[in-house]
Amino acid sequence: MIENFKKAKRILGTNISQTNIVAINGCCYGRDNKPDKGDYLKYCGQRFWGFVSGDTNLYVQIIEPLGHKAKEKHEEFLEAYAKLINKFTFEFGKEFCVDGQIKWDALVKFNSSIILSEKQS
Repeated sequence: MIENFKKAKRILGTNISQTNIVAINGCCYGRDNKPDKGDYLKYCGQRFWGFVSGDTNLYVQIIEPLGHKAKEKHEEFLEAYAKLINKFTFEFGKEFCVDGQIKWDALVKFNSSIILSEKQS
């Protein structure tokens, strides 16, 4: 990251000679009371949200809407995840189980055997 910041400063510096370029590493949460890291600034939490918006209280104002959106996405994720687990379980059972017992030899061969093409066999 530091090397990328330096490269960007160097490239931008040659194109825009009068501009002071400052690299900033932004973090949506947390705090860092010493943002000056030498080659770049690190803005965390309130400082980051104030920097990007101009509103030093934005970090508090966005929490509730973010929470609602996260809950929506979490529910969608859980549905998709359950569907995928069910599909995987069904396919695994169909391919590698007999009467609820895992056919270990078939599973190990599937996972670890050298598969020969029809021309080689």
